[in-house]
Amino acid sequence: MAESGYESVICVKPEVHVYRIPPRATNRGYRAADWKLDQPSWSGRMRITAKGKIAYIKLEDKTSGELFAQAPVEQYPGISVESVTDSSRYFVVRIEDGNGRHAFIGIGFVDRGDSFDFNVALQDHFKWVRQEGELAKQAQSGENAGPKLDLGFKEGQTIKINIGNIKKKEDKTSKSRPAGSGFLPPPPGGKGIGVIPPPASQPPGIIEPPVSQTPQTSTSDVLFDLSPPAPSSSGTDMWGDFAAAPSSAPGQTPQTPNWVQF
Repeated sequence: MAESGYESVICVKPEVHVYRIPPRATNRGYRAADWKLDQPSWSGRMRITAKGKIAYIKLEDKTSGELFAQAPVEQYPGISVESVTDSSRYFVVRIEDGNGRHAFIGIGFVDRGDSFDFNVALQDHFKWVRQEGELAKQAQSGENAGPKLDLGFKEGQTIKINIGNIKKKEDKTSKSRPAGSGFLPPPPGGKGIGVIPPPASQPPGIIEPPVSQTPQTSTSDVLFDLSPPAPSSSGTDMWGDFAAAPSSAPGQTPQTPNWVQF
């Protein structure tokens, strides 16, 4: 990936302290407790800038902005910036003067949130560097893979889509719907609910009384009562009226009572 021609600022902290640190005696790491934390060697402002792949930690004067020291960081975590083993607010930074000489100094933040921002700013920068490198490799491998497959339409090329099945489904749906007023047909095996029309002879303005819910008795049940007759208390014969009926005169057709005519 080519180096970018401009420098961007990714983090600024208004107060940071610089400490002289003793040489590391063992490989277990640096300890801030071995420094003179109450006597910092320098105090000022810190800026983290990025130019291409490299990040720069710059220690500057608060008022004039004069550069005190600078630490180029090519990898994080790495040898350029190390955390101490006994605190999250202190780090060991490898500074350079531009002539090939370097030294290790300790830096510390008063606020723990400032140290968190310092750590995250470096992590985000190098995460972006890794992603840019992966994208460049993918682009390079895609160019070496050969020409891409062209699936676009050529000039004048057309396609035909058959939607006949949709029309058939619509026809079946329209046929299955009952014609008329929109009432749904009764379910199979069920009894339809009849609508009783109003009587034709009813004059307008007259409200018929509600129909009684008393069960209706058919005419055949009234004419032919098949239930056994109740015993008469007076002992008279139930066929007395028929017995007392006058006999017809000779040559006349016997008359049938009106109530038995059909």
